[in-house]
Amino acid sequence: MVATSVVVLTFIIERGLALRWNKVAPPDIATAADACRSVADRPTLHRICEKSHSSLARLLLAAEEHLDLPKEENENALQTSARREIVRLERGLVVLEIVVGIAPLMGLVGTIYGMMALFGGLGQAGMGDNAVLAHGISLILRFTMMGLLIAIPSLIAWSYYTKKVEMLAVEMETVCSEFLRRQYHESGKK
Repeated sequence: MVATSVVVLTFIIERGLALRWNKVAPPDIATAADACRSVADRPTLHRICEKSHSSLARLLLAAEEHLDLPKEENENALQTSARREIVRLERGLVVLEIVVGIAPLMGLVGTIYGMMALFGGLGQAGMGDNAVLAHGISLILRFTMMGLLIAIPSLIAWSYYTKKVEMLAVEMETVCSEFLRRQYHESGKK
């Protein structure tokens, strides 16, 4: 249980740092993409994106790299790159999802262990020893609570980060599709 809680805490902190808006879709990259209205503006956007290690910068570089292709082919290539970026953003969320499922089960195993200890102690001490009964019930409740105390924060973090990845994906998709629309409109290509 302790190892599980350490793993969960590690992933919650790591994903919290990795999924910051400024790290995934920095405003300066979105502003530069919005300002890129002509072929002459592309080198500036390219330079800004190369300096950034964000998902949005990588997607814009991929879109820019394929501007010589027809729009539909560029969109397909960009979707492939976007799926790769989403996988990067979702990394570690599966661990939280697994812990949400197994932590209550681990608590249940502890509960069963506590019940076994309780009935084993009652068999040896007899029904007259309330201390054995109280200790067994305490053990049962402790394991149940530990399982829930691991599962609840994991569920909250998993739900929050899953929604955040979805919101980041929509934001990046919007910026990239507007960029492509402007570039193909400017060049008159389809």
